[in-house]
Amino acid sequence: MLIGPVFTRELAIAPRRIKLYVARSAYALALLVLMCTAWLVLTGTQLVQDVGDLARFGTILFQILAPLQLALAIFFAALLAASEVAHEKDRRTLVLLLLTNLSNSELVLGKLLASLLSVLVMLAAALPVFFLTALLGGVSYGQIARAMAVTLAAVLACGSFGSLLALWREKTFQSLALTVLVLVAWLALGEIVAAGVLGERFGGLPCRALAAGFSPWQAIQEAARPYVYDQPALGPLGTPVNLFLVTAVAVSLLLNGLAVAMVRVWNPSRNDEFRMMNDESSPRATDGDIERKARDSSFIILNSSLQTRQVWDNPVIWREMRTWAYGRKMLVVRLAYLVLFGLAAGSLYLLFSGGQLATQGPLVLASLMLLSLVLVNAQAVTSLTSERDARALDLLLVTDLTPKEIVFGKLGGVFYNTKEMVLLPMLLCVGPWLAGTLSLEHLLYVLGGLAVMYAFVATLGLHAGMTYANSGAAVATSLGTVFFLLVGVAVCMRIMMAFSGSFGAQLLPFVAFMVFGGVGLYAVLGVRNPSTAIGVASFLCPFATFYAITSYLMDPPAPLAALLATAAAYGFTTAAMLVPAICEFDVATGRTTIDE
Repeated sequence: MLIGPVFTRELAIAPRRIKLYVARSAYALALLVLMCTAWLVLTGTQLVQDVGDLARFGTILFQILAPLQLALAIFFAALLAASEVAHEKDRRTLVLLLLTNLSNSELVLGKLLASLLSVLVMLAAALPVFFLTALLGGVSYGQIARAMAVTLAAVLACGSFGSLLALWREKTFQSLALTVLVLVAWLALGEIVAAGVLGERFGGLPCRALAAGFSPWQAIQEAARPYVYDQPALGPLGTPVNLFLVTAVAVSLLLNGLAVAMVRVWNPSRNDEFRMMNDESSPRATDGDIERKARDSSFIILNSSLQTRQVWDNPVIWREMRTWAYGRKMLVVRLAYLVLFGLAAGSLYLLFSGGQLATQGPLVLASLMLLSLVLVNAQAVTSLTSERDARALDLLLVTDLTPKEIVFGKLGGVFYNTKEMVLLPMLLCVGPWLAGTLSLEHLLYVLGGLAVMYAFVATLGLHAGMTYANSGAAVATSLGTVFFLLVGVAVCMRIMMAFSGSFGAQLLPFVAFMVFGGVGLYAVLGVRNPSTAIGVASFLCPFATFYAITSYLMDPPAPLAALLATAAAYGFTTAAMLVPAICEFDVATGRTTIDE
């Protein structure tokens, strides 16, 4: 057996699932569509005369694809590893695994590699596509090998960290949120060191080489270069890429070693132990435990007047806002987000002091906004998947609560629990306005567009949580859709800027890219519960997003047009998901079908 029966089982049954073949085929096809789009943009805006032009195209294309693949790989590796373990906890099956004769290493490493199997398969499917870039010239096989090695090492490290957090934390949202926050902090720290905040050298090492030695984003930038020069200060390691590979492997070993040592200390959690001690049928409950339980129950009855809490008319939103529904460690998530907010605010202040706020400030603001969108979506989807795994959703459905009360109660709880993630990025936008680099009109445009996107990602999370019965599939679908949407926008802008020219000439090449995105969005939103509105919204969003991007990048830019396109497309998509959830709740949750 390979690293225990957990991984062996996943290795045996994964080829039986059609989604494995669909995922790797769709990923390779998406990369090919991206390559063809970039080629059509190049030939539509510039003249290709010789092999030198082809080589320059291959170089730029590789420098777009390699960081793109790294971003996708580390994001899905961390979240899939965290969600798989959290799913086992929510279903109370992790305790059953701990009761078997599995060793700690077989359990931890088996779950880790099983969750990373789909990511590794997609990386293997993408390898022939990357070899095609070498045929264009300007890219060597050594560059491809270095980029793949950095990506694999980063996947292992990020997956190990996600698995460790999920084994430690009790709630799914805590695991996912902390994983995303620490991952973003890791990348942000690398950018800060590379920017020279610590000086040109630190600890005898050049800061850029040091940043590439521990940051996957800086390491992939270094690996994608045609030549990676040796750094004498690194000694036998030679290059920053080698330093990163050693660092990533060492971090992976450390994280997995800690998880193996602590898995039975952290699990079962205190809540599980308390539940077992209070269960009279449990073999662990002694006569003294039962006596203490009866005494505690009598104390609660005698002091019922002190224990009573007034429940609101809508008990769903009352539970979300007035109880620790997502665990008492939510304060840790908020504190971690406040730290990142402080880093963003400090970066804006330094940029303002250096006179670079107008050029670099939007990137800092956009990064914090994108992080907040991911966290709001994670809160939304886990608010339903946790109920489903705990078998509490069925209890809600047999009460006299209306679908409107359930859906809007959940949405209200989502925005209440993520109020810091929603309000702080908006508050940070006021800084450039006070500094005079952003007009009041543009500030209102930014705040309006951000509000629309918050509503969209929250509704998307509830839609995925209701549509997919499997919690892991719901989390992966919801967060994956948000991430692919954000990455698609970034890649689209990167291609436009790399092959600059008339945006009118770029419309036709991007049509295939947008159609492919529309098909993918419909597969996520509407295949299980199809509707005309979902179909229209799925293909409307990519085209509206392209129009918003071109409106923003035009000279002069047209921010009002970008806002109207964004609000119309994503507002309509939000309504297309929200209306069935309220009016056809049983169909949306899969309890009945349209034919019934």
